[in-house]
Amino acid sequence: MIILSLKSITKSMGTMFSLIYLFSCNASNIGTNNIQHTNQTNMNDTNLNRDTATFAGGCFWCIETTMARLKGVDTVISGYTGGKIKNPTYKEICSGLTGHAEAVQIIYNPEIIDYNTLMSVFFSMHNPTTLNRQGGDVGTQYRSSIFYDNDAQKDSALAFIKKLTDEQVFNDPIVTEVVPLTVYYNAEDYHQNYYNLNRESNGYCTAVIDPKVIKLRKSFSHLLKD
Repeated sequence: MIILSLKSITKSMGTMFSLIYLFSCNASNIGTNNIQHTNQTNMNDTNLNRDTATFAGGCFWCIETTMARLKGVDTVISGYTGGKIKNPTYKEICSGLTGHAEAVQIIYNPEIIDYNTLMSVFFSMHNPTTLNRQGGDVGTQYRSSIFYDNDAQKDSALAFIKKLTDEQVFNDPIVTEVVPLTVYYNAEDYHQNYYNLNRESNGYCTAVIDPKVIKLRKSFSHLLKD
């Protein structure tokens, strides 16, 4: 059984909060059954017990960076989903006209980390109350979304958001959409593992992503890889 304990902590530079979980990782029934992938990687070993979660919450560099540091997460793939054209490019996504969100797919071991714990980190690493924006990133491509692959993921996401709302973790209403996952397109190669490869040369990494990594270490140190 997963036991939730949620609370907000000191606020600075907008809404700052932490979601703390006491849990046993036994939610292996929340998995991946019907995803259509484009350029999918690391999903071919049928001997591995792996599930996939798909989240969007602003620039995918941010979500990828934090999720990749969690124990039990094998791979995080930045990409695009939820739109209306095939094989979108980053330039097309940035126009905001394709309907896609910048998203990440998290391939993880449910025996080590479960879906609800991933959501706990996800909701801590972005602001789910701002519609179609995260800080200075504005547009529908930066919307807050959970793309579910099955009814178990859908039910878990809706229950999690209800819990956050009931606990009044945020001062404003949560606008995160919970929608079915259809086709997921991997982003261009240079977007993958972006923070680790570009931190010293890109000011966005130091100004925007560094604080998220610091917050992750402070709030979720028990979940991080060595």
